[in-house]
Amino acid sequence: MPTVIFQLPDRTEHKVTAESGTVLMQAAVANGVQGIVAECGGNASCATCHVYVATAQSELVGPPNEVEDEMLDFTAAERRPTSRLSCQIQLTDTLDGLVVVVPEEQV
Repeated sequence: MPTVIFQLPDRTEHKVTAESGTVLMQAAVANGVQGIVAECGGNASCATCHVYVATAQSELVGPPNEVEDEMLDFTAAERRPTSRLSCQIQLTDTLDGLVVVVPEEQV
């Protein structure tokens, strides 16, 4: 089961463990991670689950698909090269230890 570390703007961290195959946004919501609102329920249509993937791990996660890429233009926080919607990241054992940062504007 992969573990993900959510870093909040105040530097607190929330370690979340979830089954492989779980969507990152679902793991965050189920564990009460602040700043992951997920208003659309994971349909890539609201950008309220925006996160920054740690630069060193962005290749493991891969790039956003076309729909996600368009939605990332509407985030409340600055879009960065490692911006992703957590509803579009499926956890795998390869992503064990993944670090994502929740943007300050969402908290």
